Amino acid sequence: MPDDTPEPFTADLAPEEFIRAAMQWHFSPETGSPYWVKRAAQLDFDPLTDIATWEDLDRFPDVSEEWRDIPVDALVPAGIGRQGWNFQVFDSGGTTGRPKRIVESHSRRNGVLWVSTVLAEHGIPGEGDGHWLHIGPTGPHIVGRSIGLLAQLRTTFCHYIDFDPRWVKSSVKQGRAEEAGRYVRHILAQAHDVLATQPVSVLFATPPVLEAIAADERLLDLVREKVRGIIWAGTSVSPETLAVFEDELFPQAVVVGLYGNTMMGIAPQRPRAGGRDAGGQDEERCVFVPFHPYSRVTVVDPDDTLTPVAHGERGQARISLVSRDLLLPWTLERDSVVRVRPTARYPQDGLADVQPLTVEGGPTAIEGVY
Repeated sequence: MPDDTPEPFTADLAPEEFIRAAMQWHFSPETGSPYWVKRAAQLDFDPLTDIATWEDLDRFPDVSEEWRDIPVDALVPAGIGRQGWNFQVFDSGGTTGRPKRIVESHSRRNGVLWVSTVLAEHGIPGEGDGHWLHIGPTGPHIVGRSIGLLAQLRTTFCHYIDFDPRWVKSSVKQGRAEEAGRYVRHILAQAHDVLATQPVSVLFATPPVLEAIAADERLLDLVREKVRGIIWAGTSVSPETLAVFEDELFPQAVVVGLYGNTMMGIAPQRPRAGGRDAGGQDEERCVFVPFHPYSRVTVVDPDDTLTPVAHGERGQARISLVSRDLLLPWTLERDSVVRVRPTARYPQDGLADVQPLTVEGGPTAIEGVY
């Protein structure tokens, strides 16, 4: 049975109306989650009266660390009734420590609908044009479900080759690189079987997996023969390596990046003006855009995390998530990114050249294969 809870705030609202409606939803006892209604009592301001703009969210503390330990039931808004209740729980990848957990009913699915339209602008194969193959994490990570939903929107199958990013990261961290290499070969053997027997036209994989495919002649030939769309995500990739993917290794396919994580959702690569061959309007080869207005990424000075850097400059990703299902006023991500000017088609700041952030004395980000 579908969830019939009315949307408390929508994208057509002016920014201040949007934030005020979000505060009313998340902090009113009748509609807010037990977590936020209780947490509000510990704040030195009243979210119902004192928060009216995106900038006002700076007054909140970063609460994301608390989401490693709290019972996830406490995150479910009271305003979403049990009629058609369809919440799920998902974990972060644990790149910098124990996983954080979120709950989701349909807000992330709305984001996937939008991502699907962006992928269509890129020319990713659509309905009736082959299966999808997801080589990456599934549960408890949300990315597997998102890729499956994108395939469903095209009324086609999604094949899954699951892997555990935490095991690989642990292997790398402990110096067991050969063990991680065997794991990748195990993944590739499964991919070969699917590609050899099924009509796969779209492949989701991480950059390290794409590099491993390129080093396997039989598998590379299969991908070049069948695949017309490649979606990459999960780990950073240099502009030089991305150029090799697009122009040399997989010239037959549309290559599109996704940036995101459990806490912020998906930020797809925005299409280049004139298409890939025309070079486009962006100086950066790949520019990501968050799901406006529900997910916002501010690029800030790592030494002063309330101060945004200028367009064209590199800084630390600082994310805000404001949806019906979940409120995360802001949290600092472990990513270093370049801030890119918005466009008329995509009114939010873009993000480019994502790299792991290195902070003296901070946790080390282990990317592994995801």
